[in-house]
Amino acid sequence: MSEYTMSYDREPVEATIAQLEPRMKNVTIKFKVMEVGDAREVSSRKDGSTHRVADAIVGDESGIVRVPLWDATIDELEVGKTYTLTNGYTGLFKGNLQLNVGRYGELQEAEEAIDEINEEVDMSEEEHDDPRRRNYGGGGRSGGYGGRDRRSGGRDRRGGGSYGSRDRSY
Repeated sequence: MSEYTMSYDREPVEATIAQLEPRMKNVTIKFKVMEVGDAREVSSRKDGSTHRVADAIVGDESGIVRVPLWDATIDELEVGKTYTLTNGYTGLFKGNLQLNVGRYGELQEAEEAIDEINEEVDMSEEEHDDPRRRNYGGGGRSGGYGGRDRRSGGRDRRGGGSYGSRDRSY
């Protein structure tokens, strides 16, 4: 299976903003753009290329959520207009939920506008645990990778190591 079809593995999910949860895939959702923040430039970790990113706040009758917009998408959305996102996904950024357009998401202006937005329910304010972010130990004097004492090149006599003790039973 190629990485390019991965986002289509799950059945499409139609949701309201209040129904969003971390790590949802293939989400179809309608929202109204409330605000788009100033664009800032960031560098890609992969190739060092420069991109523009801006945070938008979008909402519907059930709540609001933050949507990071990248490059051309920043200019596509207009404050006050209603859009439908197809094949979006949710993720966590610093423990907070966000809705992502992503590489395979499609934004289209919706036929019916959303008139009322529930600003009382901010899905991006709720803290979530991200089970994929783990602290693998290490740190301290050993530097966090391999538990080795850099001076002698041997194992750190305190035990541990970058992934914890190897004598755990699973």
